[in-house]
Parts: sequence; C-alpha cells; structure tokens
Amino acid sequence: MGKIRVLSDDLVSKIAAGEIVERPASVVKELVENSIDAGSASIEIELESGGRRLIRVSDDGEGMARDEALLCLERHATSKIKDVKDLFSLTSLGFRGEAIPSIASVSRFRMITKTHSDMTGTMLRVDGGVLRGVEEAGSPPGTDIEVKDLFFNTPPRLKFMKRPETELSNVVDIVEREAIPRPGVAFELRSDGRVLLRFPARDSVRERIESVYPGTRLFPVEGGEEGVRLTGFLGSPLEGRSTARKLYTYVNGRAVRDRFLTRAVLGAYGKMLEKGRFPEGVLFVELPPGDVDVNVHPTKNEVRFKNPGLVSGIVSSCIGRMLGNAPWLASYGRAPGSEPYWQGLTRERSSS
Repeated sequence: MGKIRVLSDDLVSKIAAGEIVERPASVVKELVENSIDAGSASIEIELESGGRRLIRVSDDGEGMARDEALLCLERHATSKIKDVKDLFSLTSLGFRGEAIPSIASVSRFRMITKTHSDMTGTMLRVDGGVLRGVEEAGSPPGTDIEVKDLFFNTPPRLKFMKRPETELSNVVDIVEREAIPRPGVAFELRSDGRVLLRFPARDSVRERIESVYPGTRLFPVEGGEEGVRLTGFLGSPLEGRSTARKLYTYVNGRAVRDRFLTRAVLGAYGKMLEKGRFPEGVLFVELPPGDVDVNVHPTKNEVRFKNPGLVSGIVSSCIGRMLGNAPWLASYGRAPGSEPYWQGLTRERSSS
C-alpha cells in the first residue's frame, strides 16, 4: 500500500480550524469582524469561563436568509470576494470564508440569523462540524452566534488553553482593538454576567481612544507621502510598557499584529525608549489596497507591503516629529544652553 493518501474531510476541517481558531480570542475576533462587515451598529459579546464554556456574539447587522446561512457553513464560501483581483481591492475585514466552518468544526455551534426583510429567522445547530438541525426561529434582524464547549472534540487543543483569566484578558484586547477604529459602533463585553467593557457609539476615533486609554496622555502622529498616510496617537517613551499589548496598529482599517510595523515603531523611538519597553497608543496606516497584501496568513494578522522601505521611513519620520515636538521633552535631559535630548538621539540613530 502506498504511503501517500488523501485525508478525510473531517481531518482536513480540524487541521484548517487549527490555523484559524487558536483560542477563545480567535473566535471573538472572527465573529466580531463578521458583525462589522455586516454593517452592525451594536455588537454584544458574552463569555463564560473565559470563553471555553461559552462565547456568544450578537449583532444588529444585515443578517442572512436561510440559503445564505446554510452556505456560510461551507468552507471558502464568502460574500466578500468573487475573483483573484478582488484580493487586491478589499474593503471588508473577512474574505477567506473559513471562520464560520472552522469554528463550527471544533465546538457546539448555534446560529440564529434574520434579514431586515424576512418575516422569520433561521436557526442552525452544528456539533463538531456536523449539521444537526435547521429550523425557523423568531429573531430580531441581525445574527446571534453561540459557541459552546470549544475544542470539545479535539482534546489535545485543550492542553494549550490558558487559565480563564488569561483567555479573558486576550478577549478584552481583541474587543478594544476592533472597537478603536469604529467609533460609530457600540460594543459591550460581558463575562460570567459581569460587564467588562462598554463602549457607546461616539462621533470620532479620538473619543473612542480616550475610552480605551482612560487617563493616558497620547500625542498626535500625522504625515505621509507617495500615497501612504499615517495618523494616530502615541504615548511618551518615559511611560513605556513591558509588552506591546497596548500598541494597536491598523492597515486600511484592519487590526494587525505585524512585526514589521512594530519594529518600525520601536526603531522610531530608538534609545528614548528603555530596552525591553514598548510604547502605547494607536497607529493607522492608509495606502492603496493594491500596495499591501493582506492574504499572508489565515488569521489575517500579518500583512506584506509592496514598498516596505517607504512605509518604514514614513513611520520613522512621523513619530520622530511627534517626539521632537512633545512638550514633555522640551527640557528633558538638557543642561542650560544644550540641544534638546531628542535631537542628539535622532542624530545618533541617523549616523548608525
């Protein structure tokens, strides 16, 4: 008998799910992004046991008709793209058509969804990737998804789950990250019956940032060239954090954890930031969709720039201007008659 064989559909689905669903925060990210793409004005997230026992995401978006709801359980079924060229003109957060089937394959999954024009909604139940039922259901317009007993059918994955408090902390990070660039959308996160986050709809990104960073002074960053635009608010290097958790970066509105961007930000701060520390704040990079590839990894956390040198240079120059103009550096480390502290560091970085 030959050594090469075709894997079963069930095994393939479990392998694919492992790329998308790493922990409860991964589920929340995918479901919240689907809600945003559906045009929701309000998104509610509910957890039990840090998400291991229950994850529920409810929205008031456009919802789905019965046939669409069934189709979304199929792998690579999506309303976001039609052909290859659409990959390079994306305006939606989701596009791969993998999230819902991946989540449903490793949980006890229930979805109730209804369009604004339908009289009744549709309820689907899936256990470990197997469709158990489809029926009509009374529901307000929008989509309500319950994910219970995550990884119940893949016990080895449970070994990688952290304490409920740790998993919950990761979910809080995801909700804050997704909420910041969408001030017009209301978000609420509850855990075991307790409200952890409540972000009412606001008029501006700055107002939402103030909700995520209460009492923290952040300084505006702005600039750009050759079609690349950089905006945001970043903190003082004197108040660095031990992790990059509160450094949120976005590319064309998409939240990313891109190592290239993080390195560019750290490089811009240079020696002004203590070794092993990270700045906090928010940075938005806007550029033509064709100049960035968002289809690098199934989680969509990484991107690849067509001209990384240009992006890195803009990040460095914009943050450098912010650091040079920040009022808290006006006399930091200066003797009478000497140059500002930041100028010496900037010149040292330039010559190295």
